[in-house]
Amino acid sequence: MSSSLGRLFYVVPALAATLAAAAAPCLAAPAAAPAAAPAAALPAPTRAPARTATPIPSSAPVVVFLGDSLTAGYGVARDEAFPARVAGMLATDGLPIRAVNAGVSGDTSAGGLRRLDWVLRQKPDLLVVGLGANDGLRALPVAELERNLRAIVRRARSAGARVLLLGMVLPPSLGPEYARAFAAVYPRVAKDADVPLVPFLLDKVGGRPELNQPDGIHPTAEGQAIVARTVAPFVKAVRKF
Repeated sequence: MSSSLGRLFYVVPALAATLAAAAAPCLAAPAAAPAAAPAAALPAPTRAPARTATPIPSSAPVVVFLGDSLTAGYGVARDEAFPARVAGMLATDGLPIRAVNAGVSGDTSAGGLRRLDWVLRQKPDLLVVGLGANDGLRALPVAELERNLRAIVRRARSAGARVLLLGMVLPPSLGPEYARAFAAVYPRVAKDADVPLVPFLLDKVGGRPELNQPDGIHPTAEGQAIVARTVAPFVKAVRKF
């Protein structure tokens, strides 16, 4: 665990209250968001528009961001969500990607696993996995989260995709033992599967009211920009040329 993750457990106790109070909007998909469904019924993937005027070449690697409302960009414009911002940042660096935002509000790790066949049909070169926040809010078994993440990583790699795992932590007031066990899942899965890990997706954003929407959970556009700056170096490092 990085020092920033450790600090989260002590410097943002108010986050626990906002998580509990705002669990319903995070867990329930907004009316405009696509609901998780069997792979065959899912709509065509949304290509996250890169925040750049430069055309993305068809030879650019496909990067699918599999996640929940944090990935989908709940409450902000689609091109302000971090997947689109990461695509724009890499394009500016001369490393374009074809980003696919496969975030679904309210999704859990089990929901992401159920959608995986559809995701892999997009033939991703890189799969960015950002799941687990809703597992934590629902206090689902940590063993289930770990089992689902391992299955997603294994199947994605079997399909020829590289994998980047996005870590998540919970405040101890949701249960210190549960929070510790939850946080330990991500580095353990990453180490065992030998895949890169972003230690904490919401680093420098979680627990900061000015960077989050009124629910205290979902980043504002400014917060999403910080998330993108956290994730982009990892995507760049594992980008498939």
